Amino acid sequence: MTSLAAQLGQSYSDNPLRLGFLKWQCHVRQLAMRNNDGRPDDAIMPEVTPEGHEAPMGVVITLLNKAPGYSVTPELQHMAAKTNDPAQRRQNALQFLSATYYQKAKEFSDILTATFPPGSEGAKALHEAGHATLRFDAYGHEFELACKVWRLAPHNLLHQATMAHNVLFNPALPPATEVLGFEPDWDASRADPPVGGRR
Repeated sequence: MTSLAAQLGQSYSDNPLRLGFLKWQCHVRQLAMRNNDGRPDDAIMPEVTPEGHEAPMGVVITLLNKAPGYSVTPELQHMAAKTNDPAQRRQNALQFLSATYYQKAKEFSDILTATFPPGSEGAKALHEAGHATLRFDAYGHEFELACKVWRLAPHNLLHQATMAHNVLFNPALPPATEVLGFEPDWDASRADPPVGGRR
């Protein structure tokens, strides 16, 4: 990860596509929490194509994390520790995430994350490729993000945020779950319809 991204958990591109994408993601994720019980749809599950491959290897469920300066990881961890009832955990998470969590796009990291089972061949293929394209196509918007792929270590703040979030919806998530980060190159990415005059 670039040194700045590693320290701050996000890139600092001034490309208008970056903020346009984050605003769209916040909107569709808030809809999922409020109207769909948090279940992911195409706006959250892009097709992923490793560099050097002509066809997508499938879809991944991506997570949009708060940037470290706005982190709520301790709150999410406390929510998980408060009860052993999976239904109550999920309900508490939905209530928290559907309120004001997604209302300020500028508080979010532009490095998307995704979890994979321990020893996942898919995670290995993506990490070895080093770069991948994420293609989102939902609600009349298409985003194609050219991304650098990172394997995030357990001490990484985005790794911790990802695990804290996902455990609320999947209490059986193994501790050795792999977390990959997808860092977009906004100048090499595109949107349709265009954002800020960029295609």
